[in-house]
Amino acid sequence: MASIVRSATLRALRNGGPSFSGIAIRRSSLSVRAFSAAMSPPSKAVVYEQQGPPDVVTRVIELPPVEVKENDVCVRMLAAPINPSDINRIEGVYPVKPETPAIGGYEGVGEVYSVGSAVKGLSPGDLVIPSPPSFGTWQTYIVKDQSVWYKINKDSPMEYVATVTINPLTALRMLEDFITLNSGDAIVQNGATSIVGQPGSDEAKEKLKKLGADEVFTESQLEVKNVKGLLANIPEPALGFNCVGGNAASLVLKFLRQGGTMVTYGGMSKKPITISTSSFIFKDLSLRGFWLQKWLREDRAKECRRMIDYLLDLAREGKLRYEMELVPFDNFRTALDKALGKQGSQPKQVIRF
Repeated sequence: MASIVRSATLRALRNGGPSFSGIAIRRSSLSVRAFSAAMSPPSKAVVYEQQGPPDVVTRVIELPPVEVKENDVCVRMLAAPINPSDINRIEGVYPVKPETPAIGGYEGVGEVYSVGSAVKGLSPGDLVIPSPPSFGTWQTYIVKDQSVWYKINKDSPMEYVATVTINPLTALRMLEDFITLNSGDAIVQNGATSIVGQPGSDEAKEKLKKLGADEVFTESQLEVKNVKGLLANIPEPALGFNCVGGNAASLVLKFLRQGGTMVTYGGMSKKPITISTSSFIFKDLSLRGFWLQKWLREDRAKECRRMIDYLLDLAREGKLRYEMELVPFDNFRTALDKALGKQGSQPKQVIRF
């Protein structure tokens, strides 16, 4: 599904506003040992010992307590999403993936449970996220160095905090980094029911329009000679976003105005992008790519955290909205099936621990 949005409706994203632990304390016993180390509680985690189909290779297991060292923070996880990139890592097709055996998940939100003796600036009860994101968020307790964790305003909606780093940050950077958008400019995208965009029913169309889309089309509706004739009073889009590839990407290119730019940030169809020679010669189109993980590698931790604060301000103000479904950890298998598309189009699945 493709959707077209005037940039004015996206100003909220552009300028809409300014692993594991616990502590065990006992009297020292000279006959046994001199001290007792701070340890995490036992943890429950989604693990996979080899790459493969996520519904086959993942399992939920109990993990033993681990030591909380002086610079460590133990976080009790509250929520973590199942993102397409999480699925791809488990399948073994993502460019960057942890060594196996591994714990799933790459972003999420938790509450500080305990801190090491040398930790400054974080206390039990603080709301935190791994920033930049970090492997292994699909577990109930995580122990990592204090530098991994970023403190978040407790007034922020938990489900938005859990999901803010990957998709909303991607959307913001793509709006800001490739062309200068002016008020009234249009943007076209495929995969519009994903979080970055937000299948072919009238209900889905109305939902997208409530989120800011001016027009919404299914691929079958775009099987016409002149797709731009469908735009009515909307200007030809200056910018296009592609997360699907294949024919869906070609349709985005057909909408773009002279000198327009298409940014690819995903390839859910696993089909190549094809573009006619005339699109380059006569329309002077530009094709670009965006990968958040590469962007984060470029020493941008502080910038990333400022943007997360900005996006969460928008969420608290109701200016950043997208559909999610919170699912209890005990129902992880159901959430995974939905994320894999086994039950048709579904909202973003967010595990609640």
